[in-house]
Amino acid sequence: MKSALFSAFLISLATVSAREPLDRPNVVLIFLDDSGYGDYSHNGNPTIETPAISKIANEGANFTQFYVTTPACSASRYALLTGRYPGHSGLGSWVIGPGAKQHLRTAETTIAEGLKTRGYATGMFGKWHLGSPNQKNGMTPESLPLAHGFDAWIGTNVSHDYADAKLLRSDPDGTNPIPGYSELARDLPSDDATSTSLTGRYTDAAVDFIKTNKDKPFFAYVAHNQPHLGLYVSEKFKGRSRRGMLGDVMAEIDDSVARILAAVKDSGVERNTLVIFSSDNGPWIMFQNTAKHPKYGEARMRVGYALPFRDGKGSCWEGGHRVAGVFYWPGVIPAARQLEPASTLDVLPTVFALCGVETESPRDGRDVRHLLAPDRFEGNIAPFEFAYCAQNNLPIAFREGPWKIHTKLISQTGDSYGFKASHERPLLFNVEEDIGERIDRSAEHPDIVDRLRKNLDAATAAMSSGS
Repeated sequence: MKSALFSAFLISLATVSAREPLDRPNVVLIFLDDSGYGDYSHNGNPTIETPAISKIANEGANFTQFYVTTPACSASRYALLTGRYPGHSGLGSWVIGPGAKQHLRTAETTIAEGLKTRGYATGMFGKWHLGSPNQKNGMTPESLPLAHGFDAWIGTNVSHDYADAKLLRSDPDGTNPIPGYSELARDLPSDDATSTSLTGRYTDAAVDFIKTNKDKPFFAYVAHNQPHLGLYVSEKFKGRSRRGMLGDVMAEIDDSVARILAAVKDSGVERNTLVIFSSDNGPWIMFQNTAKHPKYGEARMRVGYALPFRDGKGSCWEGGHRVAGVFYWPGVIPAARQLEPASTLDVLPTVFALCGVETESPRDGRDVRHLLAPDRFEGNIAPFEFAYCAQNNLPIAFREGPWKIHTKLISQTGDSYGFKASHERPLLFNVEEDIGERIDRSAEHPDIVDRLRKNLDAATAAMSSGS
């Protein structure tokens, strides 16, 4: 009896100590690498099981038309963290390697920096890929996460498949590769033990961060390296899935989500915490027919699914840009299959509006609170207009409403699927009626072509202005 009363007291104490849901809510942002729209059970995959991810999709706002600005790593992460198109970034390319001079500029305002102005604890757990200290940039500390609003970090500087990829952590006493950091491992493709441990390491660190900061507002950015090739999975999850190694990797990621959700709930802050889940781009189908690869093995069996969309990573077809997009917040965001389109550009302005961050920093996204909880958040949302950016971080396709034009075709597979496109003669698809982009409607709707081309040109000019 005494034990039951004590347990009830602890539960009531946790309830009393928790903030009101909209009083500086916590934010957990989970971002996968190269995970396709079709890699989840709630999106129809018949053999990959994702119970935790599918739970938040079914109980939160599940966007069926959710986009990233570019179909590759660095530029996509820039857009997520800044709310700006990658053409503004100065990165020059959609992927920057460990020896590149470029890095995320400190003049940019990231989600973490904005939230710190409101008293948030900020932690990052996973892949950065927005700069590395090297000889070309003078080993600048501005190239790593602590210079961009994060209090703590453990993760890789670049994708784990780079030969010289490193696992680093923030460390006040560390000096490697620069002051404030320690190197935990290097040359990750040749270090199976470290590469296999990444998903679990990030989860452990994120759970500890949540528990440590449960009594204050916090922002946890969990950026898993998987399921980017090469695939690595811990022993506990090997052989778990009928889908083979890709399914095993997704099972471990799903377990990570489950553990993070449990940490939030056990800390008594479930009603105070927004969880956002997405991926940086679609799957790397460039290797869908590769039977034997020196680094990735039988890659054709390890690549995920962009279906029902065309192509994948490295293309401006829908399969490169359209990914999972889930916003989960018990008691605040009702369960809804949200058919209105949105993008990672919308994450920063929405989070800032929810958390009371005031900033004059430029942004390209929208505050989409009304789409998340229309009965709670009133207001008009600007119509969805979206530029699809290519290798040089400038757009080659543009969407307005259900209509999308292509002025150039790119694919890492080299396949143009029988189409041709140019600025003078763009392709036009209705991507809500024709989700596979099969039927060119440009001859039927020259007025729509002209309007979208003008909007694309305006977006290109704005990104090319250098601001």
